[in-house]
Amino acid sequence: MSKTTPNPPTRRRNLAFKLRPVLRWITKLRSTPHAIAGGLALGMFVSLTPTVGIQFFAVVIIASLLNLNRAAAIIPIWITNPVTIAPIYTFNYWVGLQFVDGPPVKQVSALFLEISKNMTKMQFWEVKEQFKVILHTGKEVILPLTVGSVLVGLVCGALTWILSLSLLKFLSTRRQRKHILY
Repeated sequence: MSKTTPNPPTRRRNLAFKLRPVLRWITKLRSTPHAIAGGLALGMFVSLTPTVGIQFFAVVIIASLLNLNRAAAIIPIWITNPVTIAPIYTFNYWVGLQFVDGPPVKQVSALFLEISKNMTKMQFWEVKEQFKVILHTGKEVILPLTVGSVLVGLVCGALTWILSLSLLKFLSTRRQRKHILY
């Protein structure tokens, strides 16, 4: 006789369970859905720009100026870290090359891998040094990277705003209905 194993949980369900604590935390932020969604969108935009090292300070200042939720803005900036910088910046650079000339993607990708390796050796608080590493790539790399990063950041930020605002409104309506029933 062969043992039958139960069907493994679907990937969608696993993702929902993994995201549940984050979603609960986000929905408990004291702010309007618009301010929270705006904070998430701002954080997403900034996380995809070549501002590694100063992202935290940038989102806190900009979120404060725009009256967006600062805590929500901080969450997405952790997307870019020493492990993800190379693939994210390589893609953004490739997008930027569609509009501005620069060195070949393969060459710049190797540069971003080297930068990523160097950043893993830096301390978290070496903010200035982290930002300098990106700036020292040179104008021929910075310009296409910035153009591509802004474009990718705008698209991802807009999608983040739309999806998070829809989700927050849905969860808020659902919570209100539960309170009415009880």
